Amino acid sequence: MAPLLLFLLAVFVLPIGAFLLRAVGEPDVPPVLPRTLAALDGWDGKAAPGEAAFAALVEDLRAARERDRANGEGEVARAAARLNNDWPGFRSLLPMTARRVAPPFEGGAREKLLDLAEEWGTPTPWAAIRRAAGPVSDFHLLAVLDLKRDSTGSIGAAPPEQAIFRGILWRTLWIGALATLACLAIGYPLAWLIATAPPRAVPWLLAGVLLPFWTSLIVRTAAWTVLLQREGVVNAALQALQLTAGPLPLLFNRGAVLLGMVHILLPFMVLPIYASLRALDWRLPRAALSLGASPWRTFLRISLPLSLPGVGAGCLLVFIQALGFYVTPALLGGANDQMIPYFVAFYATRTVNWGMAAALSLLLLAAVAVVVGIYGRLVGFSRMRTA
Repeated sequence: MAPLLLFLLAVFVLPIGAFLLRAVGEPDVPPVLPRTLAALDGWDGKAAPGEAAFAALVEDLRAARERDRANGEGEVARAAARLNNDWPGFRSLLPMTARRVAPPFEGGAREKLLDLAEEWGTPTPWAAIRRAAGPVSDFHLLAVLDLKRDSTGSIGAAPPEQAIFRGILWRTLWIGALATLACLAIGYPLAWLIATAPPRAVPWLLAGVLLPFWTSLIVRTAAWTVLLQREGVVNAALQALQLTAGPLPLLFNRGAVLLGMVHILLPFMVLPIYASLRALDWRLPRAALSLGASPWRTFLRISLPLSLPGVGAGCLLVFIQALGFYVTPALLGGANDQMIPYFVAFYATRTVNWGMAAALSLLLLAAVAVVVGIYGRLVGFSRMRTA
């Protein structure tokens, strides 16, 4: 087992762990502003700090600008990008200040910085610098919960224009739940049909269920785009049959997203339920029928309870995978149909904000852990009742 465990550790656990650590790491600001952070130690955050912090900021920016010129690394730009995530305006304020204070000047550092930008006279930018002191911080974790620390360090709600991630989390859970319910509504009768079909028909029915696995997920999603677009097959058929006067908006909405997700996830619901039904002792339902129970009562009291392990496994598989969907909502949905994975990709590739991408990944991982924990408790409670 050792080679397999080492392989999984090297190519799976360690890379994911290193990525998730970016959610709490602060590697950009401390190397650029070490004197400033030391000067802010003990600052109460109620007003702008004293002259020592201004002088330390000038020294740090001069040293960082010299290193940037010598090495071409862009330390000031990286620090400004990180601080801009906390307080918009830092992306231009910090580089401008670094350029203006590089030449020697007369007078105090506080006077010079206030002449450059009046923002330095408020506690807001200084508080953002202190929050990035590292080596670890909760900035990104609070941000994905729509929370934020103020200049005094107290945690409060983020401004309304920045409070978006709770809504995205509930949207992700809601879409995942709808996809799971739709797969269950379609998958259980289909699994029942396969389990009760003649032996010769079972391989063909299973092949029909497994057929989507033979095609790439992107190809299947793109096929729905062709079918549902305004000039697509579905709209053309509806208009040819004179069922609609014009093309319907079938694409770029929540319905198209759910349709594509159910098409992809349905086999993961059917197969566990089918396995559970195949293991069912069919003499029990027949005995209930022979004793006078109606077919519906027999199903509710005998067949359904005995197939619940398969139902639970199928719902868990479908729901967890639905939470991680990225391609299908991106191609079939609109702006209000995107889920957490879309924003993970957005922060990782477009804004290159690895901290926010890792924090959103942790949020999604926590949601999955909660779902698995609830499932485990329900399964354990069910076994206790059975015992």
